[in-house]
Amino acid sequence: MNTQSPVSIVKECIGEEENDQRIDNFLFKRFRNVPKSHIYQLVRSGQVRVNGKRIDACYRLQSGDMVRIPPIKTAEKNAVKQIAPVNFFNFTILYEDDALLVIDKPSGMAVHGGSGISFGVIEQLRTQHPTWKFLELVHRLDRETSGVLLLAKKRSALVDLHRQIRDGLMEKHYRVMVKGEWRNAKQHVKLALDKYVTTAGERRVMVASGTHKDSKPMQAHTIFTLQKSWKNFSLLDAEIKTGRTHQIRVHLSHIGFPIAGDDKYGDFEVNKQLAKASGANKLARMFLHAHTLRITHPVSGVRMQLQSPLSMDLQKFIDGLERAQASHTRGS
Repeated sequence: MNTQSPVSIVKECIGEEENDQRIDNFLFKRFRNVPKSHIYQLVRSGQVRVNGKRIDACYRLQSGDMVRIPPIKTAEKNAVKQIAPVNFFNFTILYEDDALLVIDKPSGMAVHGGSGISFGVIEQLRTQHPTWKFLELVHRLDRETSGVLLLAKKRSALVDLHRQIRDGLMEKHYRVMVKGEWRNAKQHVKLALDKYVTTAGERRVMVASGTHKDSKPMQAHTIFTLQKSWKNFSLLDAEIKTGRTHQIRVHLSHIGFPIAGDDKYGDFEVNKQLAKASGANKLARMFLHAHTLRITHPVSGVRMQLQSPLSMDLQKFIDGLERAQASHTRGS
């Protein structure tokens, strides 16, 4: 018989990606190895609360909602293992004051704990700073995406920043390397997206086809601006006007320019070649980096630009493309 391992209380602020999602489906995705009957029991008993209030299982989450998730026990064989404090990551801080914390998130680290992950970025930061009374993610980044990650240290700051997202006042720019030679200086991509679950239980996204009667496609708009093009790759600036799950990745894959190193929507043969390459030709991760974030400070009202330089591995890959092109030019 398996022993039980508790997970501590979590309070999570709902972002745009989870907007209009049912609370039961939200919890099912977070705790895949917990029986659904137990999840429903927690909701019915009021242990799961939204904005401090009891809700029923069909409640639809809204951006800005604060969800209280009680301790949930999982079987030992599936239980996540707590990371010792000595293994906590020393995050690079890009900006900090009484209202905001902006860090440079490394690739390969989830922003929050969930099924199979005990300590994400938010859990690590809360543990590292136990005297902070409030700390919540303002937005999300995929686990393999690096770069600017914004957190709020005050509830009032979080509410205002979510308002900026809803009103289109927050600018998010990414640097992304795609397979192929991009031709347009600037290109708008407006394609609605649908979420689905694979037979293996993985959450994926696809461009909406209109054939799924039960789906609710989410409109998504990305602006791509060419930064530099080489023989087989192109570096783009991607500005997202909406914050949908895997938006940049799915938009680019759909129009024939998959992201280099993307293990979900990319060109798997190209990815394999890049991972096996040596030196500057090697790319062992997805080339997607949250480069620039522009916001209005929720307290001072000052417009701010927050930036994260490309990580060393991504810059090294660019340098390799530059050298290869220069060598080809000299040879011709």
